[in-house]
Amino acid sequence: MPLTGAPVLRIAVPGDADSVRAVVDAAYEPWIPVIGIRPLPLEADYDQLIAAGVVTVLVPRDDGRMAGLIVLVPEPEALLIENVAVDPVFQGRGFGRALLAHAEATARSTGLRSVRLYTHRLMATNIALYERLGYAITTRETHEGRPVVHMTKTL
Repeated sequence: MPLTGAPVLRIAVPGDADSVRAVVDAAYEPWIPVIGIRPLPLEADYDQLIAAGVVTVLVPRDDGRMAGLIVLVPEPEALLIENVAVDPVFQGRGFGRALLAHAEATARSTGLRSVRLYTHRLMATNIALYERLGYAITTRETHEGRPVVHMTKTL
């Protein structure tokens, strides 16, 4: 379904915590059989992340439900995209791309010249999407017992 207007992006508030967790659960639980372990975003403390002001949520104009979110953590040299998630019900509408574009705009507005992320090496469809959007694989390592691919996009 095409977008019917720009979605609303806003910083999450404490009342969003349950919806944030529901989006993360819906987006990441299908990956458990693929990677054989719970993805790290399923283990995050979203109450703490929301309190820290690092969670941005996306709500479509044509639907009041939260469709996606992004967790952005500023670092000295880059903006870390710690998590980007779109509820599968809303996938295919450009929301993931909108969240990543938001991360890039945020990085630029704070003077950072790149954005970076990491993902499990078996999440091939995600890696392919990031590559199509200009991200390049920079390193591969094991992070918290999981094989991950680090990717960076220079702005």
